[in-house]
Amino acid sequence: MFKTLSTAALQSAIAVLCAVATPAGATPDMQALAEKSGCFSCHSMQNKLVGPGFAEVAAKYKGDSEAPAKLARKIREGGKGSWGRIPMPPHSNLKEAEAQQLANWVLGAG
Repeated sequence: MFKTLSTAALQSAIAVLCAVATPAGATPDMQALAEKSGCFSCHSMQNKLVGPGFAEVAAKYKGDSEAPAKLARKIREGGKGSWGRIPMPPHSNLKEAEAQQLANWVLGAG
């Protein structure tokens, strides 16, 4: 009655489940870093929660060659006034390279 799954079938099933659990536009590594850093406490991929959705951020900075550096700095240092009255807390625990990776990922969300 029960058949064992082959290794390939099991790997395929795991890949499908992981893809379903990952928000659109999110790579697993960046999603994990964003979750670990608390980004999804205030942001979603598309819509405003406390702060803007990542797609909104990408749209605002589209075509701005300085956006990756500005956004990485804002991720690490925090900010206020760009999206309303609620300030974004600093994430100084992130390494500069991690903040840069997150900034590039967010800017690609649009």
